[in-house]
Formats: sequence, structure tokens, C-alpha cells
Amino acid sequence: MEKKHTIPLFKTKVDNLNQTFRLTDPKEQKEYFEAKAGEEIKKLQTFLKNGSFIVYLLGKKNAGKGTYAKMFAEVVGRDKVDHISVGDIVRELDHLLETKEGKEKLRSSLEPLYRGWISFDEVLDRLEKRSTKNLLPTEFILALIKREIAKREKKAIFVDGFPRDLDQISYSLFFRDLIGYRDDPDIFAVINVPTAVIDERIKLRRICPICKTSRNLKLLPTSKIGYREKEKEFFLQCDDSDCKEAEMVAKEGDELGTLPIQERLKTDEKLMNQAMSLYGIPKVLLRNTIPVASAKEYVDDYEITPVYSYEWDEKEQKVRVIEEPWVVNDDEGVPSYSLLPPPVTVSLIKQMVKALNLA
Repeated sequence: MEKKHTIPLFKTKVDNLNQTFRLTDPKEQKEYFEAKAGEEIKKLQTFLKNGSFIVYLLGKKNAGKGTYAKMFAEVVGRDKVDHISVGDIVRELDHLLETKEGKEKLRSSLEPLYRGWISFDEVLDRLEKRSTKNLLPTEFILALIKREIAKREKKAIFVDGFPRDLDQISYSLFFRDLIGYRDDPDIFAVINVPTAVIDERIKLRRICPICKTSRNLKLLPTSKIGYREKEKEFFLQCDDSDCKEAEMVAKEGDELGTLPIQERLKTDEKLMNQAMSLYGIPKVLLRNTIPVASAKEYVDDYEITPVYSYEWDEKEQKVRVIEEPWVVNDDEGVPSYSLLPPPVTVSLIKQMVKALNLA
């Protein structure tokens, strides 16, 4: 039986730091990172003046891989750190596939980088007919990532979406040699998020029909909450002034939560577990939750994800917003708090310093 690895708890609580921070406020968030990881941030900034690295982000779908990578870049330096989402890049190719000129442009930029067992014409055919169940050839993904890295100068790179399957693990082990990052460290960052958290993120996601901004009725509301008294139903209204308080709506299929992606989540978990078994490559281990019983020792209250519920005040004719810590069962059934992105990013920053031997 394959050994299942666990991700240890990480302490972000700083002794004798009595200050609290509103982590939704950009100014206070900056002060928070300075207070919690100021020394480590300086070490990373010094390293990035002349050095770079590649981090392969591994986690379940909707685990927040892009969120943590982008927050890391924002804190350490966007001019030195970049994030590549393979899924986003592949979706951006769709408009090129619509015309003959677009296909030729795609061919001219990618075919010289491609080495594989099927023709490039067949790759393009698979690209047009792709689905969530059928992955594109790994060799094509390699060519795609090579092109994206070539667009960026020698920056530190977070790769999100590769490896995506078990056989791609071996490719990632020597991939830096193929792309000219021969002297750069490469690191696996494994992100553990309970399925229950992912399920809530999907089920209660709401999207503005105009600007396409995504929020969550339970976890990330807007400042404007509407109420339909007849249906006794609360809804979010977009904060963007250009959208004129448009009602945010659920995406078709979101009500099913993680049900349609069960097989994907199982594959993702196997991939994470296999990566944690590898020797010779540094690993950063991140977790989105902390057991309720351990929370006071490891994190501050303001680092815990709040959950929002609503009441209609008949007398005042307005919506009352109720905020409290979000308790979920992790994948082992342990009652846990979900953490906001900043404390997870603090863990990422501190572990990256160790992985790069900067401590």
C-alpha cells in the first residue's frame, strides 16, 4: 500500500507580537508580512538580485495555487517573480485555433520547440478537441512552458498546472536542464486543502455577469448584500461602480460542488503524495487548515478565514452580516479552521528561505 504523507502544522504566530492586522486591507497586509516574515523577505529579495528558481505548484483543483504564488510575488517583488498557469495559457490559445492565420502563428511559435511522438498537426487537432478528462501530450506542454519562460527574462518562476499527471513527475525532474535554468534550484510546493473547503468554494461561488469578478456568498462577499423577501434569499451585488450593483450569479454546475471533479481530485492527491516521496528535490509543504484544538498555539485569530451568514432586519429594512470563524472537517475528519491566504504565504516565504539554503 502506498504510504500517505501528511503535511505538518506551521506556526505563523509570533511571540510578543500583540498587534492585530486587517488582512483585507492592503496597507495593513503589507505591515503584517513585515512583522511576520520581514527578515525572510529581505533574504529572498537579496537572492533574487542575481538568482532565480523554479517552483512546481502541486495541489488539488481550486486549492489556491495561483493565489499563493501571486501573493508571494507581490510581497517579494513582482519584477523578480512570475507565475505561469498552464491551464490559462492553453485556454488563451483557443482564439488562435479559430482561424487559419491563428493556427499558423501558433505553429511558428511552438513547432520549433516541440519534440514528441505524434505530429504537430495531431497536437493541434487534440488541442481543438481537448476535454478535462483528456490531457494534452506532455511534450506539447513542455514546448508551451518553454515559450512562456522565454518571454520572461531570468525571473523566478512558479509553474501552476505542470506536472498534472503521474507520468509528468519525471519530466519535471529534468525540465530545468531543457529550458536553460541549469544552475537554478527547483522545488516542489505541495498545497493541502481539504475537499470540504474546495466544495464550499465552488458551490457558493458567485460571478458578476458584467465584469466577471468572482466572489463567494459564504466566504468572500461583496460590500453590498441584497435580499429578496418573497423568496427569503440573500444575494451579492458587484462592488464595481461600472456594474451598477449588478446581481452576481452562480455558474452553471457550481451547485454540484466537487462531485464532477472527483476523479481529478483523486489524481491530484496521488500526484501530491508521489511528489512528497521523491528524494533529492527540496519541498515546501503548505496547508490551508489547522485543527481547532491547535489553533491558539500556531496562528492568530485574525489569520483564520471567517464565514459569513446573513439576517434580514425587518425593522431597519436592511441586511445584517454575521461573521464568525469557519470550522470545517479536514480530509481526516478533524474539526479545523481554514486559513486566509496571507498566513499560508508566510509559510511559503519562510520555507522557501530554507529550501534555497538562505537561512
